[in-house]
Amino acid sequence: MTQHIHAKYQPSGQLQFGIFFQGVNSGTIWKAPESGSQTDFESFRRIVQTAERGKFAAFFLGEGLRLREHLGRPHALDVVGRPDAQTMLAALAAVTKNIGLVATQNTTYNDPADLAHRLASLDLLSGGRAAWNVVTTDNAWTGANFRRGGYLDHADRYVHAEAFVETAKRIWDSWETPAGPAHRVVHEGRHYTVDVTPRLPRSAQYRPVLFQAGDSPDGRDFAARQADVIFSAHPKFDDAVEFRRDIVARSLAAGRGANDVQIMPASEFILAATEQEAQEKKAWVRSLQIGPQQAVAYLEQFWGRELSAYDPDGPLPDIDPVVEETSETRGSGFHGAKARQLADQWRAEAKERGLSIRQFVTSKTARIDATFTGSYTAVADHLAEYARVGAVDGFNISPWLIPTGLDDIVNQLVPELQERGVYPTEYRGTTLRENLGLATPERSPELIPAAAASVR
Repeated sequence: MTQHIHAKYQPSGQLQFGIFFQGVNSGTIWKAPESGSQTDFESFRRIVQTAERGKFAAFFLGEGLRLREHLGRPHALDVVGRPDAQTMLAALAAVTKNIGLVATQNTTYNDPADLAHRLASLDLLSGGRAAWNVVTTDNAWTGANFRRGGYLDHADRYVHAEAFVETAKRIWDSWETPAGPAHRVVHEGRHYTVDVTPRLPRSAQYRPVLFQAGDSPDGRDFAARQADVIFSAHPKFDDAVEFRRDIVARSLAAGRGANDVQIMPASEFILAATEQEAQEKKAWVRSLQIGPQQAVAYLEQFWGRELSAYDPDGPLPDIDPVVEETSETRGSGFHGAKARQLADQWRAEAKERGLSIRQFVTSKTARIDATFTGSYTAVADHLAEYARVGAVDGFNISPWLIPTGLDDIVNQLVPELQERGVYPTEYRGTTLRENLGLATPERSPELIPAAAASVR
């Protein structure tokens, strides 16, 4: 909680950028001559240093705990395999100076004392630039990779996550002064018991910055109570303004200030010198994001059967799916769809619009709501309006090409935003918390009593 509670949101008039490195997925072009590798360190080094040159606040790594599957086999066209986030970020800390390093880490399949120590290690080694994107998982398919399995009920995922985050915070808060001594932290809960004395002192930014991306009512409440930054799914202007109102209301209800939680929606930028060139570039990007194989494979996930006999440039399959409801093996975007009902709707929609399989899948997978397309000048003008009203604090950019996908943003868009006075020309400080403009957390006396920390 910040020291001074402000009940009214006060726009900063500034924007920040982050980069979201997802790995192989349908939004990133991996098969073009210019494409890098999702496991080669050079891909990570090249793009993080470009982002730092553009004064980006943070480099954000996604996490996949199990390879996505296609009809029961690892899906070569869309997998999430990447090096471990904290290992990669520790390596990147050595080749960067200012940019924040955000690791997606799961509360379900980690232990709070161990994860708190590893994140504190990254925070110390990087000079106070570490952050934790808090995520939850409850499905048994992912859980099969872990000794505990998928043991969480869906309704319990945030209850468990909150106890986990509170325990980690108490571990980081347990130092009375930066040099010590540290107090013992005890937690006895439904899913785990912790009895630990922290081994590392505080970092230069006190503790890692917390990101969170849940968008359900429970997820928003969790973020309002615990997060410093929300990685949102609301980049379009009116939607972003409404999301800000909602988060401010939830933050105030949680006893925090109106400005305590920053918002950085996921976004894609397709830019050029002119509007026409940008639209032509967008068409080219979409044609490479969804090729013939990807289009057919996308439908196969819902049909539950091989569809390779169907022409990607022909109509949608006239046969029905063999599954009633889709599984989670391709990720949350595919989970729980009523397959037969969806097939009927899609066939009718594609026929009415005159779309082939490939055209239809492209329309379904394109980041329509999250894409900014246009000239550098026009997009800069548009983003300046976000800054003026405080719709967001910045954008977390998913580049459509690795490792050069930020080049035009850094070389062309960033200077336009700097000229408008809405984007930093230098880093504010040496830590991520400073560069985001976040207040230093206060060590809460009710959370850490003088003799020991105990939460039950």
